[in-house]
Amino acid sequence: MPEAPANSRTENSRFPLLVPTIIAAIYFLAHMATATRYGYFRDALYFLACSEHLAWGYVDQPPLIVFIAWVARHTLGVSLPALLLWPALAGAARIIFTAAFARELGANKFGAALAAALAATPAVWYVIDHQFAMNAFEPLFWTGCAFAIARMIHTNNPKWWLAFGAIGGLGLENKYSIAAFAFFLLAGLLLTPQRKFLFTPWILAGGFTALLFFLPNLLWNIQHHWPFLELMRNIRASGRDVVLSPGAFLWQQILTLTPATMPFWLGGLYFYFSDEGRKFRAFGSAFIFTMGFFVLAHGKNYYSAPVYPLVLAAGAVATEKILLKQRFKERPRIAVTAKVAMFSWLFIGIALLLPVVLPVLPIDAYLRYQAYLPFGVPKSEHNQDEAMLPQHYADEFGWEDMVARVATVYHSLSPEEQSRTAIFANNYGEAGAVDFFGSRYRLPKAICTHQNYFLWGPHNYTGDIAIRIGTKPEDARDYYENVRVAATLDNPYAMPYERNPILLCRRRKKDLRSDWPGIKNWD
Repeated sequence: MPEAPANSRTENSRFPLLVPTIIAAIYFLAHMATATRYGYFRDALYFLACSEHLAWGYVDQPPLIVFIAWVARHTLGVSLPALLLWPALAGAARIIFTAAFARELGANKFGAALAAALAATPAVWYVIDHQFAMNAFEPLFWTGCAFAIARMIHTNNPKWWLAFGAIGGLGLENKYSIAAFAFFLLAGLLLTPQRKFLFTPWILAGGFTALLFFLPNLLWNIQHHWPFLELMRNIRASGRDVVLSPGAFLWQQILTLTPATMPFWLGGLYFYFSDEGRKFRAFGSAFIFTMGFFVLAHGKNYYSAPVYPLVLAAGAVATEKILLKQRFKERPRIAVTAKVAMFSWLFIGIALLLPVVLPVLPIDAYLRYQAYLPFGVPKSEHNQDEAMLPQHYADEFGWEDMVARVATVYHSLSPEEQSRTAIFANNYGEAGAVDFFGSRYRLPKAICTHQNYFLWGPHNYTGDIAIRIGTKPEDARDYYENVRVAATLDNPYAMPYERNPILLCRRRKKDLRSDWPGIKNWD
């Protein structure tokens, strides 16, 4: 590898990813050990509902996560351990990929091991990798694109654009944000002598490969008039998200990445702009461009998380190069002590924050722990302001109890009334819960106007009788002649807006089927 001592490379070439694999296995087991601590996350219930309606696109996400949900449903099943296996595996793969990327930058065994440890200690990843959602898979595509460019630079082989295109195209089927990152990688290349790789027919072949992977979803969006763009406009107009100042965004980056990792990723950024890392300077520029983009776009604090493997890997390389300097070679005990101290520093750094990001504590114990935190857990949406728990925990509580109480109301009706009764949810979490748990309580599928549920329609219900979930009584009276509170929801750990009463509504003022297009809820 470039700039690595020849004898060091030979001595350290056997099993270079053994320690990273061990670290990844420990990380994976930590997620599996806590898989059943709380409950199903809101989005997971929605993606499972989507998996019963396979398509090449959805209002609020590309199709890959739904396809994975379909595979999960038809293989290992949808128990919490079986479902969380997928993001936990993605997290473990991210750790190994980060170490492999560090190897491309010039790392030896210790550098690869340190890169893996750095990839395993940011707090944000424990939250993301404990949710069945597309965010857990995103860094695999981002790091994969960067790895393809690193191999291109290292081997001077522009055919790696094919791999870049395939990874990027598949990444677009996971989350559209990879398009911005890929653009920033290309812009970074343009600013370096490696710009020569941009002027080759192979980049066109890579672009065509990406288009082939993305084409099914592209056609779906065209056919459905770009619902994702409409959704994004609605979210901005609603003021739902917390808008962070540049200073607040950067502070939350330090916090969510775990403060203990900051010296390393800052060192990694410096490495790219030093003489030693100049061949790979495009990655440093891409990191800066990506961070600037999310600051200017007022992105949520976790949106930038997939770009950090680039600087974490580089930080490990820079650290290893320091330890290979002559003064440390002459003092091997100091070098060993420094290595142990680094790993201990990272372990302590994440251990202190672990209950915030991984459900290692029973909920009452977690609340006691939270009360002593010297900082508030960052909130990304205003609707989290009154929640007792952070959203990533609150959205795992109350779902089956809600469905059980809906079932009590539903089965209090006569069989003839039940045949005319719609279970009408206010958002996809509630609807997904009814669809997931409802079979245990002999309930029909829910209807909902939120996100992709809107496209699935009102199931031919007229609105004559409806059990409304998540709607306040005063709001329901605008649509129904008779509204009665039929049951209450009182789980203190759930999100506050999930504690609205369950309503039994009769005689909708306008036929639900004709009213449906006007009550679309994409936000």
